Amino acid sequence: MHFEQHVLCHHSGCRNRHLSKRSERRRQRYRCLAHSEIKSLLSVCKRSTHPFLHSFVKLLLLTGARKSELRRAKWTCIDLQKGELFVAVSKSGRSRTVVLSKKALAALEQMKLRSKALGLPITRDSWVFANPRTGQLYTSLHIAFFTARDSAGLSSVRMHDLRHTYASLLINNGASIYEVQQLLGHYNISMTERYARLFPNTLQDRVDIVAESLAFDRI
Repeated sequence: MHFEQHVLCHHSGCRNRHLSKRSERRRQRYRCLAHSEIKSLLSVCKRSTHPFLHSFVKLLLLTGARKSELRRAKWTCIDLQKGELFVAVSKSGRSRTVVLSKKALAALEQMKLRSKALGLPITRDSWVFANPRTGQLYTSLHIAFFTARDSAGLSSVRMHDLRHTYASLLINNGASIYEVQQLLGHYNISMTERYARLFPNTLQDRVDIVAESLAFDRI
């Protein structure tokens, strides 16, 4: 009995340490770009020989979309009137809608002009990010991105960190955790709660609201 309890505790302890280490690794991978870093990265991307790297990075920052969601998008998935990008199958296995800002829509209009100039089709069934040499979607934009980020002195930045940056900017500009969840397309809010530490501590302000509403000093 004691031996079994010891073994169970031992394994439980190992498991907890393993989970703790895994959580720590996740925290270490978490990276949000400062405004100066965003400016530097976009500046380098604009000078890249890759025809669409600047637009791709810009749209990742403007939408918070996963790189695969944006890379695999077709023009038929984009509703310019509603300002939406429809994703048939997201990471969760479900469909979702990416909300597009006016600046994101403007970036997509620039993409159309760029594609047309390169002789690429811009029909509804065409890829938004098509390789000019093959006419097919890119398998990856990582090599061009890695070259740009290294040139910008941002070697620790991953493409997925642009999605973290989008979430951070939402929170810093007053979005609620529910709104962040909806905009990132998280099926489970526990995925969004990793950003909770970025929220400003407004608890003192909230209790002051209650105290002021009671107006005890006038009673």
